[in-house]
Amino acid sequence: MLTKAKTLIGLVNLAGPLSAAITVVLFWNDKPDTLEVVFINVVLIGGVLSAVHHAEVIAAYVGRAIGALILALAVTVIEVGLIVAIMLSSDGAASTLGRDTVFAAIMITCNGIVGFSIVIASLKNTTLSFNSEGSGAALSAITTIATLSLVLPVFTRGSAGPTFTFPQLVFVSFASLVVYGLFLYVLTVRNREHFEDPDAVITMPYAKSPSKRDFHRSITLLLIALVAIIGMAKVISPSIEGVVVGAGLPIFVIAVVVALVVLAPESLAAMRAASRGDLQTGFNLAYGSALASIGLTIPTLAIVSSIIDINLILGLSATELVLFVLTCVVSVVTVSSHRVTFFQGGLHLVIFFSFLFLAFAP
Repeated sequence: MLTKAKTLIGLVNLAGPLSAAITVVLFWNDKPDTLEVVFINVVLIGGVLSAVHHAEVIAAYVGRAIGALILALAVTVIEVGLIVAIMLSSDGAASTLGRDTVFAAIMITCNGIVGFSIVIASLKNTTLSFNSEGSGAALSAITTIATLSLVLPVFTRGSAGPTFTFPQLVFVSFASLVVYGLFLYVLTVRNREHFEDPDAVITMPYAKSPSKRDFHRSITLLLIALVAIIGMAKVISPSIEGVVVGAGLPIFVIAVVVALVVLAPESLAAMRAASRGDLQTGFNLAYGSALASIGLTIPTLAIVSSIIDINLILGLSATELVLFVLTCVVSVVTVSSHRVTFFQGGLHLVIFFSFLFLAFAP
């Protein structure tokens, strides 16, 4: 009976990415109606669940910290491709789409994923441990890049509005790549132990390390699933835009919805890890995703804006600045200690839901 159940789960995890890819191909050039949107969302959920499974297989083979990095990089590279594709086909929203998506990603990862991970993990233990050295390093890198790329344009005087001059944009893009490169070096070479929590008692989903064959298969299926997830996000985005515009909501809502869809695999993976007592993986996924999103997106936007001649607006609005500063302050308090409780998770979730509310009611 157990063997049959494992076989069925294996078939589902194989069918999830493939069915998602087929769905993208079928609807790529069409505008789906209501029933088709419902069908795409069902397939999307299956693709997300499959992606999380294959990410866990990879993490079990290469280690949790490197596994989180692989998932964050894969999602972010495809996310950047989606942003560029929408920018190339958009007019009015092209100049602010990159900023809105990056800011939404920061709020979702640093507040949503972190908050839910702490709350879920705290259901089993009142006090939770994690490695503050690695999480603190990642948070400081996020704060540096986000401040340079999203806050500084509000105060520069070289160009009109919350924008950079071309030399400023080039410098900030280079600085973003340098900071992200330093983080990767620390994570993978110099201080890998800072991103593992030796004090955590973790129930791993795999009794033994997966085989090399399983690892290669999961890498392939994870990439297929992520491409399909981003593709389905692009397919249903016109329908989302129609609903948003029809309801009189801000265009910023579209960026929020797309970011939520794109980050769904990482969010679910972090929550599943937290439910096993592995809070460190939740922090690695959250901060790694935020850092990859900013570090890769800003240089890419600089290149694209220079090619298609878009006046790139990167500076945050006053409301977004307040939320960003509040996130930085609360996050510093969270990672400054080796242990956290339900309370810190609740604070992050309050900020996260405030962000969602203000996106719909600015």
